[in-house]
Amino acid sequence: MANNDSKASMLDLFVFETNQMLEQLERLILDSEKSGGLEVAINEVFRIMHTLKGSAAMMMFNDICSLAHSLEDVFYYLREAKPPRVDYSELVDLVLNAVDFIKSEVMKIENGGNPNGDCADISERSKEFLSALKANDLSLTDTSQRPVSSELKPKYSIGVANISEDEGKSRYEATIYFDEDCGMENIRAFTIVHELSDLAEDIVYSPKDILENDTTSDIIKNEGFQIAFATQNSLEMVQKFFCKTMFLKEFKLNAVADANSKKPKQKKTIVLDDPITNEAMNSIVKEVEQQTEGTQSFISVNVSKMDMLMDLVGELVIAEAMVTQNPELHGLRLDKFYKSARQLRKITGELQDTVMSIRMVPLSATFHKMNRIVRDMVRKLDKKAELEIIGEQTEVDKNIIESISDPLMHLIRNAVDHGIEPARERIAQGKSEVGKIRLEAKSAGGDVLIMIQDDGGGLKKEKILRKALERGLIEKGDISLTDSQIYSFILQPGFSTNDIVTEFSGRGVGMDVVARNIEKVGGRISVDSIAGEGTTMSIRIPLTLAIIDGMNVKVGGANYTIPIIAIKESFRLKDQNLIKDTDNNEMIMIRGECHPVLRLYERFQVQTAVTDLREGIMVMVEADGKGICLFADALLGQQQVVVKALPTYIKKTKGIAGCTLLGNGGVSLILDVAGLNS
Repeated sequence: MANNDSKASMLDLFVFETNQMLEQLERLILDSEKSGGLEVAINEVFRIMHTLKGSAAMMMFNDICSLAHSLEDVFYYLREAKPPRVDYSELVDLVLNAVDFIKSEVMKIENGGNPNGDCADISERSKEFLSALKANDLSLTDTSQRPVSSELKPKYSIGVANISEDEGKSRYEATIYFDEDCGMENIRAFTIVHELSDLAEDIVYSPKDILENDTTSDIIKNEGFQIAFATQNSLEMVQKFFCKTMFLKEFKLNAVADANSKKPKQKKTIVLDDPITNEAMNSIVKEVEQQTEGTQSFISVNVSKMDMLMDLVGELVIAEAMVTQNPELHGLRLDKFYKSARQLRKITGELQDTVMSIRMVPLSATFHKMNRIVRDMVRKLDKKAELEIIGEQTEVDKNIIESISDPLMHLIRNAVDHGIEPARERIAQGKSEVGKIRLEAKSAGGDVLIMIQDDGGGLKKEKILRKALERGLIEKGDISLTDSQIYSFILQPGFSTNDIVTEFSGRGVGMDVVARNIEKVGGRISVDSIAGEGTTMSIRIPLTLAIIDGMNVKVGGANYTIPIIAIKESFRLKDQNLIKDTDNNEMIMIRGECHPVLRLYERFQVQTAVTDLREGIMVMVEADGKGICLFADALLGQQQVVVKALPTYIKKTKGIAGCTLLGNGGVSLILDVAGLNS
């Protein structure tokens, strides 16, 4: 059971680290391509490929390891030989294809499957690219002046011929023995070599073909793994390095000689025969652990654990309200109790804020994925476009980020496909041949506003109206529709203005899914467009789905909760002027501005005795820059509430965002101010 847990833990770590490296690699490649080449990124790409190869080899994912290895060879040659002529466009395509393959394999692992994809085609292209580089290099440079090919060098080691020229280095030899039942000795040996490369140079080891030849596991098991290297680090540092090796049974370490001297040093051998009784080695291990603990500032936590913690904090908030608002306490003089309750509320609030801050994640990773979408689409559609990213550090809840990634991807694809015109058309219209797509995020009260804006041809209002008429969405002669209402028709299922079905659009599938997915997380999408100038898609999503500060109001026998962030002020209607517009709608004049009145008992059909606007309470709320006055019987007080989704058997009602449990055990509906105001 412990072995299964350990394997699952290693798989989780492999998936997490590989996804991080792939995101970093993709972003690095795309940024380098924009700046004109990969010269500055060669070392970093080589390092990532080297790390990917090592971690995949350790987990025995051979295809991922083989693909990373073939690309590592390419970037090793680029780094060492510095060939003058390189087709960086083909190289970028090659690396991105490899990234796509590894991503798909990692997704299989994440879903509990086996990474059984075939990377032979990409690996072969990689080898052909490397051969072409070498052929070009041969034609341009004299053989005696060319750097040694990576194929002529040992694949995982550097020879010891130049050791005497290095200064201040010592040379060591080590023999490592692993626990008898640890398994995969050759992969564990490769891991040591990989990690030692950060600490030492001129690394030579035996057996040499540990990665390609699985039979070397038996040799290492019987004879040990022998490794020699040169380093400027102290003997103590080298000892600490080997002490961190997993499944280490014994190791012998010899300090052979100064790297710049022929005179041998006295050999020092450390044998870990009995790690429990060997006090010197135990002290080294203990110091290594203390150093690790002292320098570690980040940890990885499973998202499901964070969700569980958030749920527990939500239950704590409800339990605290149930205790402090218990009806049995009414009328009792309990000064000390209420003092303690205030302290509890303060601690609960701080705990909630801390947990929420842990769950908040910048949008940068999601935004930068869109660079790849734009790049691939402009190449396939033969267009020219650039993506500009603004406000990428804006933070939202982790769960919300996962829910909006696909909608954003579809909107970016739409901007390139529908919005940006071909370069020839843009030039004829006096525009730059390169289209601009702007992806921007910013905080807006308790929400985050994400805008996808392009400078293309804009939406064709007449075409949308014609399609809407054909589909029976409007009646002929209806002239009361605003531009915003007309443009919102593209969010209807099956609605498409493309006459030709392409790889990307024309089937009428997509925008309705986008709207539905955004609504699932309590968000809204709106469309605005100017003919000839472009289209703007605006998404408004909440910062979090978990806990909000709310104001409870009473309407008849029902309770409603209004998010505090949306409330501008509350007042009783006395001196303010109550007026009516031309359609006989009630309006209130406040400081020279008119605001419409919404009677909550009428909106939700609740029986109440308070119908006179001067008897109840007015709560002015604002959303999307529009103010509205909500009329309720009375204010019940402010409270932190845990947002719960409405049960599936209750039909979604416009203006209701969810529900919450009150301290007295009752249920309160949470109002969606923007929905009431639309």
